[in-house]
Amino acid sequence: MTISRDQKLSIYDKSRELKAEFNELVDEFTEGLWRYCRYLTGSPWDGEDLYQETMVKAFGSIHQRWHATNPKSYLYRIATNTWIDHCRKEKRIIGSIEEEVLAEETVDGLEIEEALNHLISLFTPRQSAVFLLMEVFSFTAKEVAGIVRTTPGAVYATVQRMRKKLNNQPPKINSESNSTSKSIKSEHSIIEKYLNALNNGDLEGVLSIFSDEAYNEASLGFQEFSKDEMRSGSMQFGLPGLRAEKYKLWGRNVIVVFFDGEQGAEIHDIQYQEIENGKIVYHRSYYFRKEFMFAASEELGYPVQMDKPVVDWN
Repeated sequence: MTISRDQKLSIYDKSRELKAEFNELVDEFTEGLWRYCRYLTGSPWDGEDLYQETMVKAFGSIHQRWHATNPKSYLYRIATNTWIDHCRKEKRIIGSIEEEVLAEETVDGLEIEEALNHLISLFTPRQSAVFLLMEVFSFTAKEVAGIVRTTPGAVYATVQRMRKKLNNQPPKINSESNSTSKSIKSEHSIIEKYLNALNNGDLEGVLSIFSDEAYNEASLGFQEFSKDEMRSGSMQFGLPGLRAEKYKLWGRNVIVVFFDGEQGAEIHDIQYQEIENGKIVYHRSYYFRKEFMFAASEELGYPVQMDKPVVDWN
């Protein structure tokens, strides 16, 4: 059976409509989910990748649910199991969740925010997930047991043991915020050329720096698989005429694009590129990534542009 072009376009349109409905279904849980992914991985960048993978999997597999589903548990279950699978592939120790309870009652003076700094270094991925779900994101022991595939008794015992161990840890300085700075030196001259062309509104100058088969991704927004698709797609109306600067954000070199409005500079987009053989072969934009952009906003010290083309976060 041959599918016509119109049929293909109809499928694409329907999928976008369904995605919009899915986004409405899970909207109230996305901010917490992003924080969970960040804490679970120990990194904003890894957490963002886990969040995106979780959302793609959640939307792609929801048709398999034939029973009423709690959207929050559904999302956190996918995030947890996706991260554990990643850790298995990296040959990391996943750990078990034992039911044995401590014989002595522990004195609990634990500061949760401080404890989060120790999770990744002290505990296995499964243990970290149990602690976060129960102590930070307020799931019940029964819900946590279902997510990490264990028993409620094992959940209680694990949290108790972890709290005791965390209580005995000295304060840890979180250096994550110290790894952000302005106007870093570019690692590659191509980035300087891209930045200059972007700031000058030079569309052809920007496109000339991309390889013909470049992959252009606006995370959870759109994908383009060639320079021709970029020219006829996201760049068909030219460049937005905004200001772009180099930053190091959470240890990674990025370009921050600013909208200079009446209220001052606002973060319009955050981008990074990969270069090979003198060309940009991969370009990633976080334009559509609300939770990521707000976290970066706190780190960079600038507000996010709330109302921009096809996006309204007001």
